[in-house]
Amino acid sequence: MLASDAIATAVANAWIQAKDTSGGANANYIPALATVDPTLFGISVVTTGGDTFTAGDATVEFAIESISKVVSMALAMDAIGAEEFHGKVGTDPTGLPFNSVMALALHGNKPMSALVNAGAMSATSLIPAESAEHRWVTILEGQSTFAGRQLTLSDMINDSEQATNAHNKGIAWLLQAAGYLHADPMGVCDVYTRQCSTLITTTDLAVIGATLANGGINPTTQHQAVTADNVPHILAEMTMEGLYESSGDWAYSVGLPGKSGVGGGLVAVVPGVLAIAAYSPPLDERGNSVRAQQAITQITRTLNLSLYRNGPRTVIPEPASVLTTIGD
Repeated sequence: MLASDAIATAVANAWIQAKDTSGGANANYIPALATVDPTLFGISVVTTGGDTFTAGDATVEFAIESISKVVSMALAMDAIGAEEFHGKVGTDPTGLPFNSVMALALHGNKPMSALVNAGAMSATSLIPAESAEHRWVTILEGQSTFAGRQLTLSDMINDSEQATNAHNKGIAWLLQAAGYLHADPMGVCDVYTRQCSTLITTTDLAVIGATLANGGINPTTQHQAVTADNVPHILAEMTMEGLYESSGDWAYSVGLPGKSGVGGGLVAVVPGVLAIAAYSPPLDERGNSVRAQQAITQITRTLNLSLYRNGPRTVIPEPASVLTTIGD
């Protein structure tokens, strides 16, 4: 079977198997997310050659949420270097929820990972900028370079998040007091909230993942989104904390670096090969999309993509232009 046929079949079967899965609930602590249609479900695979395979609602826009942390981490790492970033933000899983204050208190208010809220705000503050607005524009440009198209802010989601982000404001002040925030705390929290409120599609998310799989070069535009030398560090962070308290279970059962967002998106990266993205709003108790986890797990196993398995992979990247769409 040709590689493109294998991917298309795996994507179609995963969508069929997972589309009627029940369980989970939309994030309700952000009012704008609570009202999103819970039946939405899309899958997209993008290879390092730029081939795209989709199923279901892959063109529906949704809030990027915590997946934005990958981009702000990449921008900060490129700006100050991986070694300095490692010292300022940390690279270890917390074992606690993504907005945990206890995780800070246990380590002298030092953030342990750029993929939880505290570390993400610290990373955002490390991106060089003359003002909060300049920092926001830099991040939006970075997100757009990763996605391969100009992304936009959802005013509705941003307003909803800004009205409910008191907890994150408290975290920002704790970081400032301990010397781990490197710009005005409320300005950083505002920008962080905005970076989580941009809109992406499932295919945009797969392109973001494929950019990491492709050594930092967007496979659809050929633009360099992040320095190649920093990609392994980013993927390591995604392995350790990309699905919050479920990260270890994900590595154990799926074997790929991943990142989720409470908007319902989830992406997994196969270095040098492709990325798999899925979107569905209902989340499990740890904030990860129920259907997206099921679909990506099935595709990974079908194509033998786990980094920890022996034997040949079914998929070999091909420099072709393929677009396969399944579902309605």
